[in-house]
Amino acid sequence: MIDRADLKAAVGAGMLSEAQAASLASLADSRRGARENLAPGDEPFELFRGFNEIFIVVGLAILTTGWLAFVGISAASEITNPQQTALFYGPIGGVILWLLSEYFIRRRRMVAPAIALSLLFAGNAVLSLVLYFSEPFMVAQSTFDSLPIPFALSTAVLAVYWWRFRVPFAMAMIAVALFIVAILTAATYQGNPQSFADLFLLSAAGPFAWITLVLGVLVFAAAMVFDMSDPHRVTRRSANGFWLHVVAAPALINTVALTLLDAQSSAANLVLFFILCLFSVVAIIIDRRSFLIAGIGYIVVLTATVFDGGGMAKTILGLGVILLALGAFWETVRARILQAMPFLPTDRLPPSAPRKELV
Repeated sequence: MIDRADLKAAVGAGMLSEAQAASLASLADSRRGARENLAPGDEPFELFRGFNEIFIVVGLAILTTGWLAFVGISAASEITNPQQTALFYGPIGGVILWLLSEYFIRRRRMVAPAIALSLLFAGNAVLSLVLYFSEPFMVAQSTFDSLPIPFALSTAVLAVYWWRFRVPFAMAMIAVALFIVAILTAATYQGNPQSFADLFLLSAAGPFAWITLVLGVLVFAAAMVFDMSDPHRVTRRSANGFWLHVVAAPALINTVALTLLDAQSSAANLVLFFILCLFSVVAIIIDRRSFLIAGIGYIVVLTATVFDGGGMAKTILGLGVILLALGAFWETVRARILQAMPFLPTDRLPPSAPRKELV
């Protein structure tokens, strides 16, 4: 453990400058809320650090409501063209949100306001660009040719926002935005899907299910790049990986599971069981409960819509038992799996033994 006295001694010895010591102390303070009472081997997760952050989020929500009302009234009385409204008010809203982000994220390092501001900034970008570039009458007729460009530009704007503020939740939104852009682009060139299920059925006509599956693999790979660059999970790279896993798991499991459940056969259900076991092993190896819970959550939703009452109850009951067992014996199971697979790059994975904090 490194305390403030150690930092002062390092400054006095010339090992650190005062600015570096202050930055290190600030980093320790920002991490302490999420990891101070964290059990060894647990997965860091933090949505807010105190009620003051909730207070600020409520203020942002009220401010946003007032801003939308002001823009709506002003547009109705002064500007009749939606493109002019987007061109005038969109940049103003973006600048306001950017300045608020500079204070609450860069300076105050708040978690919940960072998530809220990321959502608001992305929403402002999407709304403004869609109003400016889209063709409302064509969209009303289910023709989405005008939507890929504004959504792609919104994704690029959000990427710039992430590059500046490094909010991990924004990384998840970028991944979701890429899914939307890919689906809209495919709908433009291949025609709209016949039903929502066609987005996830590999047996359906069109590329939608394959796009979802491929992007799910790519998002998972990106999450692993972040995770393997920070195996002890002490930096924001790990938080980026966390949110990317939350997006990747449903994309992978939902596509495969819905295809198998649609077959409605005992063999397909058996294959689904083994795939769930495979996903569980992967989640245990990479030490990501978020990856497993996000995927199984989608399985629960799918079984509730596909199976009858008895089948649904048995499936959900079985999944609940598995989750409770893994939650109780996660570290033990993980240690044994890693011992049985010595070929894994354990130096790039979280250690199975209890981890010591650097700060």
